[in-house]
Amino acid sequence: MLTLYHSPLSRSTSIVQLLDELGAADQVGIVEVTIRRQGGKGSPDPRNAHPEKKVPYLTDGEDHVRERAAVVLYLTDRFPKAGMGRPVGDPQRGQYLSWLIWYQGVFEPVAMLTWAGIDNADVKSSLGDYDVALARLDEVLSRQPYLLGDSYSAADLLCSGPFQWFRDNMPMTPAVKAWVERCAERPSNIRTMQRDQASMA
Repeated sequence: MLTLYHSPLSRSTSIVQLLDELGAADQVGIVEVTIRRQGGKGSPDPRNAHPEKKVPYLTDGEDHVRERAAVVLYLTDRFPKAGMGRPVGDPQRGQYLSWLIWYQGVFEPVAMLTWAGIDNADVKSSLGDYDVALARLDEVLSRQPYLLGDSYSAADLLCSGPFQWFRDNMPMTPAVKAWVERCAERPSNIRTMQRDQASMA
């Protein structure tokens, strides 16, 4: 059976929301664990199977998946009928994969460096900077409502997350802001946030 290691109001919250969107919540066991939080709060949980005690961490029998983009891809491939991913052979498969890996390998690192106030020429020459990343999103979202066109996908769920969590610290263009609001209004997002907040109360 699939098992997700999750800590409320953390990076794994997006995966719990994805399970809701996939209609797969009853097919994946969730083990709620504690993690070390920003500012030093919290502590690693011995129940967490992740070797570094992070979340999300997905196990499937003897196999395992870590890193959010990989978990998202694994689950959308596993539960394709929901239409949240793009299966092998789909004409948008390449775009879908590109957005997932762009998020993990470019956008999140660039955003974190910006929050930390780190300005490094070598990093910029490799990854670009926040303004370049924002322009990439704006270019697409100025002409269509979601990253892959007219329908919401797991790429939107993943890429919109930081804007929802750190809205006040992340400049947005009008098109990106409207997209973030559409994503935030998803019933799956509202339900997941309510459950996580209740769990943390």
